[in-house]
Amino acid sequence: MRAFPVSLPSGARYWTVLDNDLVAVPVADGFLRHVRFGRDGAESTTKSYAHSLALFLGWCARTGRNWQEGVEQLGLFMTWLVHGGAPSGRAGDGGAGVVLAGPGSAPIRGARRINGVLTAIRSMAVHAVADGQADGRLTALLYELADDGDLPAEARSDDGRMRWRMRARHRLHESDRPADRASDEQIVALLRGCRSARDRLIVLLLGRAGLRRGELCGLRRSDVHLLADSRALGCQVTRAHLHVVRRENNPNGAWAKSRRQRTVPLDFLVVQAFDTYVLERQRRSLPVDSDFVLVNLFRAPLGAPMRADAVGELLAAASRRAGITPAVRPHQLRHAFASNVADAGADIDVLADLLGHASVGSSRVYMHPDRSRLRAAVDAVPSPRARAEASR
Repeated sequence: MRAFPVSLPSGARYWTVLDNDLVAVPVADGFLRHVRFGRDGAESTTKSYAHSLALFLGWCARTGRNWQEGVEQLGLFMTWLVHGGAPSGRAGDGGAGVVLAGPGSAPIRGARRINGVLTAIRSMAVHAVADGQADGRLTALLYELADDGDLPAEARSDDGRMRWRMRARHRLHESDRPADRASDEQIVALLRGCRSARDRLIVLLLGRAGLRRGELCGLRRSDVHLLADSRALGCQVTRAHLHVVRRENNPNGAWAKSRRQRTVPLDFLVVQAFDTYVLERQRRSLPVDSDFVLVNLFRAPLGAPMRADAVGELLAAASRRAGITPAVRPHQLRHAFASNVADAGADIDVLADLLGHASVGSSRVYMHPDRSRLRAAVDAVPSPRARAEASR
């Protein structure tokens, strides 16, 4: 079993799962097409789901089960995910196919990765049940009735009354750890390691606006409003900002993950970086007058919109020049933006809106205060003697 991209005549793409005969697995293919075109999901979402389903269907094939029997034995599959089938092998090939685990053995996959695989399996099974391809009893094997007590406070009912919901039966506990962010010192070093105004603008849009790579490379010049008053442009948002708009026809394959358009305010550093980049771009006398904000300035084809993978390459090069090891990744800059906004006191709903998260639960990881703030909070508590003297 393997995940495989599919390009339709219209140009639309999604990922599916092929068996060993290179034939699409019907239950997986139907589900992934529904995610892509029925739910208007991102191609990247189908890619992630396809790799997860290839692991599951490959395990089913190696153990002599059909996929419905595999769902009935999901606990066994979870054990295999933790201890068997090295992830370095081809997706879905089953790795060694043997679980060799003992006391103290290190897990091969982490809880977050395993929970992501289980999410894909549950979604496929529920779609198959709704489509009449599977017995409805699978739903009861996957979900149980639970209250909202284990949900974050932002997701619970606001009237104080208990609410019931369906909770996944199979799930590993994920450690509550801070996001893997780039430090402020690393961001400053990256800016010094950049060799062009365009690259510095990229670092700032990632680190001070929190854009994803696809959102960054999909920006059009019409999305960026740097005036104090944009009403002349037909926009009612005041001050400098940009609009993140999902477009699926970008020639560089870059597009926003979220279906919801959002507005991101820009500070003076980003505005200045835009001004410097515009001058640099005009001096290059590019052969193509592209509407994309970020274009190729130093490699062919000149003037063409930048691809998302080029962002990682330029960050790696800037990290190398700045002496940062390992290199800073694009998502670490997004994490830095989110963490800094949270540390500045923003509410979780504001943070979720800035990042384009559909659920505030996705933003919870950034709400852990910086250690310096924890220390400052403890130091601010007066001693018992000081409190006693103050009460006299």
